[in-house]
Amino acid sequence: MRVIGRLLLVLAIALPATWIVAVGVASGDSGFGPAVLYCNHWDDDMRLSPGATQNPTNQSVSAHGKLFGCNKAGGGATFNGTLSMGSATCSSLSMSGSATFDWTNGSHSAAFLNFQQQSLEPNKVVVNGTITSGAYQGLIIRSELRFTQVYQGSGPNCSPQNPLRSSPLLLMTDQEGGLVRRLPGAPVLSEKQIGESAGPAAQATAAGTGAGQNLAGAGLNVNLAPVLDVYRTAGNFDDQFQRSYSMNPQTVADLGADFITAQQATEVAATAKHFPGLGTATSDQNTDQRPVTLTVPLTALRTIDEYPYQAAIAAGVKLVLVSWAIYPALDPVRPAGLSPTIVGGELRQRLGFTGVTITDALEAGALQPFGTIGQRATLAAQAGMDLILCSAQQASEGDQAKIALENGYQDGTLGQAAFQAALHRVLALKSSLAK
Repeated sequence: MRVIGRLLLVLAIALPATWIVAVGVASGDSGFGPAVLYCNHWDDDMRLSPGATQNPTNQSVSAHGKLFGCNKAGGGATFNGTLSMGSATCSSLSMSGSATFDWTNGSHSAAFLNFQQQSLEPNKVVVNGTITSGAYQGLIIRSELRFTQVYQGSGPNCSPQNPLRSSPLLLMTDQEGGLVRRLPGAPVLSEKQIGESAGPAAQATAAGTGAGQNLAGAGLNVNLAPVLDVYRTAGNFDDQFQRSYSMNPQTVADLGADFITAQQATEVAATAKHFPGLGTATSDQNTDQRPVTLTVPLTALRTIDEYPYQAAIAAGVKLVLVSWAIYPALDPVRPAGLSPTIVGGELRQRLGFTGVTITDALEAGALQPFGTIGQRATLAAQAGMDLILCSAQQASEGDQAKIALENGYQDGTLGQAAFQAALHRVLALKSSLAK
């Protein structure tokens, strides 16, 4: 688990976007050109031709037509322009545009039409535009662009059939406290400081509340915390960064549950990590950098490392992040996050966790023996992971994972029933969060 900063936007499943082909009517509002053109009647209009086309490469709509009804020389001017999609969601659409006017008398006068959205209706966008240069600078155009055809692309899908249409995006980071804070502010104390404090339960509760309020104030709704590792020796992987409450599993269980309960009361989901535990990892056993094998006896894994997860699950923790270490006592070949035995067996069946599972960073060095990003994503999904975490801050990494999951779903590599079950768990999580 990395200690350097990351801020993540996670999508449970990639669904296609809506691209819009628009035709419409644009009416001249009561704007004025520089004493040359006056389009001051609502029946003055610019008609976009029915042949308006859509260009998915640069997210734009091209349109052309004529300007009618102006009481001066502008009447009959042809319009050629591009309307660019600035951003689109199911409740808002940002549009911008530029255009040139090519006058019928053969002379050319460059003009640019800048659109700003005024309102959005189910099948219509109303925008105002102003010619900002040329002979008719200052003319205001009121446009009503009606949607006539929908194309699919890569982005949010506003179709009513899309189950994610009304759900918030999952926005998350690591706000553990102490050294591991991506945002300034709460929680200030590290887990170790909380565990060693005079009133640890109150401090853990305050840390959970502070983390949730801090993240919610920045628009985030998931915290990749708390760490539930039970560290074994001073200065080891967890302890060197003060990321563990205690060497006592009961203390870790109690304080972790306090943090989770307090944070989730702020409508920010908590994530218990790193299942089944990194408490025995030495200071140089970092799964971000290299493969790590932790030879912990099965009895110790279940009575020490996994013990805090029982309290976390009882407290209603919404997510569990699974580690990339290999645990030979459970699976001698695959890291935990790629192991059906650990994800489906230990976490879901033995401990009864029914919430959302999330991987650690997919680009971790521990996964070098397991192929490409796409292959790792497929193995994780096969193991039962619901969310695939791509945190290299490169869009291409997420694209590779998405394509692999899509292909696996379509060709049967990924069981569709398990895929749908994962989707419903993620939808339930998203529906439980503040929008």
